[in-house]
Amino acid sequence: MEYRSTRENDTALFASQAIIKGISKDGGLFVPSRFPDLRDSLEKFKELDYKQLAAEVMGAYLDEFDKDTLLEYAEKAYSRYDCKEVVPVKKLGGGIHMLELWHGPTMAFKDMALQMLPLLLTGSLKIQKQDKNILILVATSGDTGKAALEGFCDVEHTGICVFYPHDGVSKAQKLQMVTQDGNNVMVSGIYGNFDDAQTGVKKLFADEEFNSKVEELGYSLSSANSINWGRLLPQIVYYFWGYLELVRSGSVKMGDKMNVCVPTGNFGNILAAYYAKQMGLPVGTLICASNVNNVLTDFFKTGTYCANREFYKTNSPSMDILISSNLERLLYHFSGENDKEIKRLMADLKEKGEYTVSGDIKDKMDKEFFVGYCNEQATLDVINTVFDEQKYLMDTHTAVAYDVVCQYKRETGDDAPCLVASTASPYKFSASVVDALDYPVEDDVFKNAEKIEEVTGVKIPKPLLALKNKDVRFNGICSKEDMAKIVLDWIKNNG
Repeated sequence: MEYRSTRENDTALFASQAIIKGISKDGGLFVPSRFPDLRDSLEKFKELDYKQLAAEVMGAYLDEFDKDTLLEYAEKAYSRYDCKEVVPVKKLGGGIHMLELWHGPTMAFKDMALQMLPLLLTGSLKIQKQDKNILILVATSGDTGKAALEGFCDVEHTGICVFYPHDGVSKAQKLQMVTQDGNNVMVSGIYGNFDDAQTGVKKLFADEEFNSKVEELGYSLSSANSINWGRLLPQIVYYFWGYLELVRSGSVKMGDKMNVCVPTGNFGNILAAYYAKQMGLPVGTLICASNVNNVLTDFFKTGTYCANREFYKTNSPSMDILISSNLERLLYHFSGENDKEIKRLMADLKEKGEYTVSGDIKDKMDKEFFVGYCNEQATLDVINTVFDEQKYLMDTHTAVAYDVVCQYKRETGDDAPCLVASTASPYKFSASVVDALDYPVEDDVFKNAEKIEEVTGVKIPKPLLALKNKDVRFNGICSKEDMAKIVLDWIKNNG
């Protein structure tokens, strides 16, 4: 199978090459040339555990890797999860089912891909017979950073540099990153928001002079953000798993459709659900849930993507994003793989801060997606109400999705089962959860965690407890203009 850039159809690479590069030189994202049809395999998949399923689904795209190798990767990637099923599915009222993606080592859904990506990357280097060092550059709104650091910690022939918005992540997220172990890791805050960090990282990938200096120091650049195909691919798996769990529990009959709702910032997680649907998974409506940074809601309703708007810091910080990178992949598919059109739209976004899609693309968006957003008070109210009525505790991002699912059901009357991506442990956002439960919020992450455990009976996750006595290793902050210098200095001193 070949992979093409969204901005240059003549760029054709194999999966291993696309994973190593991360992003195309033209700034485009790599997409598969076709979607494997797995609908006839669903009955067989029903008998598999999560690791076996991951090998099967990823193998449909990775024909350079044999199934035994992929199974070995899956066994290793998901060995540190705190439950046997890896991804539990919890049934709530009203046909809502919570797909819990946060039982890994960093308590967020990003682990599902970022425990796998380092294995895919080192495997790709072997396939391409490349004996060189890879420098992973990461912009994070909170969860990707820690998950990438954990995944790449002390992985041979790699280094990883993570940039996060200094005042734009939760205290638990920041603590996870700045205490990270490993001899090949670097973490820095930046002045600004996630979009500043993401734009800065993308600029470094496109900067030929910077790339040359990195090469001279013995490294090549790659990415662990969801712009990398090797990061997005493992996310497709858990939608297959969620559907099969609904079948096994009798909540749906094989072949009947479920809806999927995802709290969305950079659009990668819901794009993975769209890809699963294109592969034959019986998915009805894709429900895209945003917080008050509702650029995606407005885009899907109007056809105009406008990032020229006020940026809000919210209690669901991983969604505080105005430039959703993975949307480019969806537009490429909806435009009929029109690379010139995508190049024009992305140029408009860069130059004007906005773009408008064609009527044909807008029609396709309307058929596939429902969109909605949830404000901060409603987010807290959902956490409180759902715990009070159903004794189910969720984090702020999952609460946004739950609220938008309820909006969808009220507006459409659709009572089909809905799978909701539960993206993080409530303990990653303990201050907001304590606030939602109507208790005084402490400055101390661990005191807030203890209050949650006391009130709800939900145990504090071991990865959070392990942070209690760890020393801070990284306390630097830089401007986005200084990111290149920070990276080059780190390579010189640590590479």
